Amino acid sequence: MNNTLLAIDIGSSAITAVIAKHDLESNINILGTAVQKSEGVNKGIIINIEEASKAIKDAINIAKRSTTEVIDTSVVSISGSYTKSIRSSGSVNVPNGLITETEINQVMQMALYNATIVPEYEVVHVVPIFFKVDDSVDVDNPLNMNGSRLEVSVYIVTAKRTALTNIKSALKISGVDVTKFVLDGYASAISILDEQQKKFGATVINIGSTTTEFVCYKGNSLIYNGFIPVGSNHITNDLSVMLHTPPAAAEKIKTEYGSLTKDYSSATDLGVTKVKIPRIGDEEMHSEIALNRIQTIIHARIEEILILVKNQLKKSGILDNVGSGIVITGGMSNLEGIKTLAIKIYDGIPISLSNPKNIENGYMSFDDPKMSTIVGLLVYSLGINRSYELDSSKKLMKPVKKQQVIAEDKAINNNSINTKSPSNNYREDLNLKDDPTVLTPLRKDKKKGVSKFWSKVSEWF
Repeated sequence: MNNTLLAIDIGSSAITAVIAKHDLESNINILGTAVQKSEGVNKGIIINIEEASKAIKDAINIAKRSTTEVIDTSVVSISGSYTKSIRSSGSVNVPNGLITETEINQVMQMALYNATIVPEYEVVHVVPIFFKVDDSVDVDNPLNMNGSRLEVSVYIVTAKRTALTNIKSALKISGVDVTKFVLDGYASAISILDEQQKKFGATVINIGSTTTEFVCYKGNSLIYNGFIPVGSNHITNDLSVMLHTPPAAAEKIKTEYGSLTKDYSSATDLGVTKVKIPRIGDEEMHSEIALNRIQTIIHARIEEILILVKNQLKKSGILDNVGSGIVITGGMSNLEGIKTLAIKIYDGIPISLSNPKNIENGYMSFDDPKMSTIVGLLVYSLGINRSYELDSSKKLMKPVKKQQVIAEDKAINNNSINTKSPSNNYREDLNLKDDPTVLTPLRKDKKKGVSKFWSKVSEWF
């Protein structure tokens, strides 16, 4: 648990790199951060490996400046634009009557084996929806339960192999070996939803620069994910085309005057009702545009995004199972009035805007909806109390408790103090502990019987 992690969020507008590890209290300790303008990426897909790898390398080098730690593992976000998801199930017998992590891993692998994976796609996540022990009610965690048969229903996220290969190539040029991929929307949900929201069901909508991703939780499990190839940059493009102004000016208008609720009519006392903007082709020439016209253009695009998401949720049957409501995050969640519009569109469903859980550090603030994905990557890899899952390497990820993390950190520190070189057998035991699919055998103390005998003798005399 003491490994140093490099988390990279490859977005279409920005690439964020964060180096972190656990501290002695099992909190996430930030060692370095960087945010670089994204190049060679469009709608979550790498379209120019040279430009993308340079941007990624620059971000990593900046993050490395503030730490001397050697990076042990890395985790990278992927867009939902090239993913497909399916459901599957599996079952195994429990030979000893007691369910261990071996049986949990076996039943998860069996569910993956039973799934029909499209040949050109690779597995990214295998998330259990529920477990069952001997036809019982649904079980969240079957570890140490007694039974003769264990079943699982899983949600499997797969991604197009060529897209993943391009990401790996760009990272390899940057000197990074990918160890895990994590779905962008999944990471956002992990950083935002609390346990109660997950339990009763919630949908997270992350509106980014060129894409909108959404995932649905129910009963602490991912049950659906979707993608819309529309984001905040489309608003900028709409303003640029319809107002005949350069993209830079359109972006400035969107940032400064973007609102869905302000009344910009001349009857109000807001003061400003019009704004001067440069013209395309002759930027020295300016024209006046009414702010209420700008508002109409922005309103139309945001409304379209929310309705497209609603239609997908309705088609999948998820819309009727959003118990604790819909949570909107991402850069566009800062737009004034977006919550009011969403309430009208999702009639009767609770709507909230949310920032990720802030990780205190001396480098940057994570209390920003744009940081939802990068915070989710950190919590996914270094966080505690996660559920069982097969990651993109098809290895079992296990729930981690705070006490367990502290104990492991202390064990690592104690081992580093010991100057004696470990024996081969001891090295093998360490390898077993690192493998989540193998249970570590108990050691037998040869002196235990003798010491027990002498303590009994001392009691007699």
